[in-house]
Amino acid sequence: MKHTARRLIEAFGYAGAGIGHLIRSQRNARIHLALTILAILLALWLKISAVAWAVLSLTIGLVFLAEALNTAIEAVVDLASPENHPLAKIAKDTAAGGVLIAAITAIVVALFLFLPPLLTLTSP
Repeated sequence: MKHTARRLIEAFGYAGAGIGHLIRSQRNARIHLALTILAILLALWLKISAVAWAVLSLTIGLVFLAEALNTAIEAVVDLASPENHPLAKIAKDTAAGGVLIAAITAIVVALFLFLPPLLTLTSP
């Protein structure tokens, strides 16, 4: 049992190291992090519902998941194909496209979540 707990703790450590690498090494991940903090602060200020919090949390997770997968794919492609290759470009461009899809989705979700209460605050 102790061996299993230790392996679980190690696994969380490896995951934490991966997240740390993502934030330290990827400019876009840092941009996503800043926007995440702004979204959370806005959600707190607007006192959004529990369902809205769930949607916001899933959306934030989607963006970071896409960024993490993009970073992992780029690293593996660079390892497997250090030279320029058309298939390497397709893999990298497609992974980056996935991040763009997630980011656009996040913007749309933010509009749905935040625009109605913000308009309510600004209307007489």
